[in-house]
Amino acid sequence: MIKDQPIQQFLDELASKASTPGGGSAAAIMGAMGAALGSMVGNFTVGKKGYEDVDAEVREILDQCEALRDKLTGMIKADIDVFNQVMGAYGMPKDTDEQKAERSKAIQAALKEATDVPLDCAKAAAEVIKLSKPLAEKGNKNVISDAGVAVLAAEAALRSAALNVYINVGGIKDEDFKQSREQELEQTLSGTRELTDEVYEIVKSRL
Repeated sequence: MIKDQPIQQFLDELASKASTPGGGSAAAIMGAMGAALGSMVGNFTVGKKGYEDVDAEVREILDQCEALRDKLTGMIKADIDVFNQVMGAYGMPKDTDEQKAERSKAIQAALKEATDVPLDCAKAAAEVIKLSKPLAEKGNKNVISDAGVAVLAAEAALRSAALNVYINVGGIKDEDFKQSREQELEQTLSGTRELTDEVYEIVKSRL
């Protein structure tokens, strides 16, 4: 499993001429890093003196961060799998009209999968951004800068995943599918840049 690789190996593969891992996997791991840093802030806050009033809330946020970290980590491989599916469809024979039709059908199905995977990644990253705000406001001041890094990593993940949605949805012929996914993505992106900036300023004010 790619998630079990040493960091250096992952980065070497990311830098190589190999098609995978690529930007989609990088987006997922950035999102997972953001969630992990959110968990870090949570772990330094729960059970700590001076933070009793926010303990229950932060524990709940911590659980959500851990669930998102697990989900986003799984998306590293999901992105690779769906890219291979797309490449496999494009590699199908096209010598006869029947083969061409089957190939076109497979390509369209694969592109839909390749749109939904980064869309799910974007949604998860957006959730990390939202969770970063209460952590920045109420988390342990000794690690509050990590809440800022968390939100920045999550925003990078969100916008990176969005690019992968845009590139794949562009090749889809099903207009209803395209419109629905584009609308979902725009809703997911809405307000996230402003929220990221807000969290960043909250963190700076507590340093």
